Amino acid sequence: MVDLKTQYLKIKTEVDNAIQSVIDNTAFINGPEVKNFQEELEKYLGVKHVIPCANGTDALQIAMMALGLKPGDEVITADFTYVATAEVIGLLGLKPVLVDVYPNTFDINVEAIEKAISPKTKAIVPVHLFGQCANMEAIMALAKKYQLYVIEDTAQAIGADYTFSDGKTCKAGTIGDVGCTSFFPSKNLGCYGDGGAMFTNNDELAVKLKMIANHGQSTQYVHDSIGVNSRLDSIQAAILRVKLKHLDEYAAARNKAASYYDEKFAQHAKIITPARVKNSTHVFHQYTLQLIDVDRNALRAYLAEHDIPAMVYYPIPLHLQKAYSDPRYQAGDFPVTEKLCSCVISLPIHTELENETLAYICQKVLEFINQ
Repeated sequence: MVDLKTQYLKIKTEVDNAIQSVIDNTAFINGPEVKNFQEELEKYLGVKHVIPCANGTDALQIAMMALGLKPGDEVITADFTYVATAEVIGLLGLKPVLVDVYPNTFDINVEAIEKAISPKTKAIVPVHLFGQCANMEAIMALAKKYQLYVIEDTAQAIGADYTFSDGKTCKAGTIGDVGCTSFFPSKNLGCYGDGGAMFTNNDELAVKLKMIANHGQSTQYVHDSIGVNSRLDSIQAAILRVKLKHLDEYAAARNKAASYYDEKFAQHAKIITPARVKNSTHVFHQYTLQLIDVDRNALRAYLAEHDIPAMVYYPIPLHLQKAYSDPRYQAGDFPVTEKLCSCVISLPIHTELENETLAYICQKVLEFINQ
């Protein structure tokens, strides 16, 4: 699904030198590379504060802790997402409130959000799924109307641009109260281990986020709040500094591959290609098709026989997962999500795909579907 080795070979000298530099100066934790990466990512995103942490799940948890959410508070998020989004809500004793998504873009349904708001609702977590932004203008309007926090899950969309109706453009993750991302190796901006970060333009909130991520310390050995130990190590920061320089180039390569797929699958009666929203660019963390009357498992097996990986993101809705079973939700309550979980399939999309490889993938997909 991703070709990290070929990507690495293209930037090998830069990455090797960056790693060796950290080893030479032995500042493995909170070294200068972490601060340098933080500042460079702030500049790239156009945001006042970037707070690095250990992974994307920690980023979501720390954000909710810093916003002062308490057990029993309700947090609205999409039913069609990776489990980490809801996991931290449950872990903190908060109440996940799930809503459906739009069938064409996979993004959280704004009308469903408003219907789900109750007196106990304290926050909305829109997920910028597969690489483009949710309808942030409408979501921010709801947040203002009902006095709610917005925590953007930007793990799959770092680098995407969102344009408001007045022409203002912001990077994904910099619009709500806090943006959270992951630097897992397969992400568009990925390190060679685990890593994550939070973004905010709120000075006071930035202090809280940084403090909670560092054992709740305001200064060394002075603990003003309950915190966690969540940090990005210097070697990963050094690698991310190199890869950040190439992030827009990587997005362009992914878009080129997506356009190739679009053209080959256009107008096919059994394939729905990914829709683009008008207000957001797409960085194609995943290229996800919807299949109509196609045996998905058989297609995956057929592709595997021809050395083509394909993945299903995600096969089971959150409301049907045992860990998140809730008497409020039954099978059939989220028809769009349930349909998507039964018909989506993601094809390889990364920075190293050549036309020859893309042609082979498309040929085998169509070969199976048309047989």
